[in-house]
Amino acid sequence: MLELYHGYTSVCAQKARLTLAEKGLEWASHVMDLNGDQLDPAYLKLNPNGVVPTLVHNGHVIVESTVIMHYLDDIFTEPPLMPRDPLDRTRAHLFKKLMDEYVHPACIVFTFATANRAPLANLSKEQRDAQLAKAPLQRQSEYKRAAVEEGLGSPMGKEATKSFAKLLKWIQESIERGPWLAGPEYSVADIAATPYMVRLEMLKLSRMWDDKPGVAGWWKRIKARPSYQTAITKWLRSEDIARYEKLNDPWTEVSKNLAAEARVGQ
Repeated sequence: MLELYHGYTSVCAQKARLTLAEKGLEWASHVMDLNGDQLDPAYLKLNPNGVVPTLVHNGHVIVESTVIMHYLDDIFTEPPLMPRDPLDRTRAHLFKKLMDEYVHPACIVFTFATANRAPLANLSKEQRDAQLAKAPLQRQSEYKRAAVEEGLGSPMGKEATKSFAKLLKWIQESIERGPWLAGPEYSVADIAATPYMVRLEMLKLSRMWDDKPGVAGWWKRIKARPSYQTAITKWLRSEDIARYEKLNDPWTEVSKNLAAEARVGQ
């Protein structure tokens, strides 16, 4: 039996759901609001990091979205989601590393500087510090703090913009060689990148790839896959969509960051 603890719009949960959907697997859903329930002692026994997703398979607990993707691909071998060619496999690993080490922190900064800013911004500094101190992963708390207190124009906001720009550059270069990110077939590389593209789109930042037709074409193919509807669209609640729709357009700050980075590269 497969059970998944996940959040509606969590990018990491989306990776797990996409993998489950591509494999055509049935699973029991334990959806979490992530408004403190992830710090409940019972959940922390499953996932001491206090984050989602958490996969439970026949009583065995697997955490970390990238690990979950590979676990599912190892146990349920059809269709395979890792490329067969060694160089394509290397490309897939590099994409996952980019997501985990650079793009995921960037996503936290972008999100908490915009759509998720209000709950923390409306607290006093003392209250905000106390709330952020509860999280087991303090590095993520620092990303959130900087995003809320300093915004997208901060050094961390500029670094986050660079990370997303690198992702888009990699996608564009990959699509010049074929339809998917790590070879001729859809793979874990495409799964790993998809949720962060979802987040950029929800943050009204699709203009970041206006000059990258390869990215636009890849994104159209991604959204046409049945797994996208099953793993992404199905879980977007009206209140989540409204929260992103009403935010102030972050493009002004992000475009400034992109322009500044372009000048540095000249």
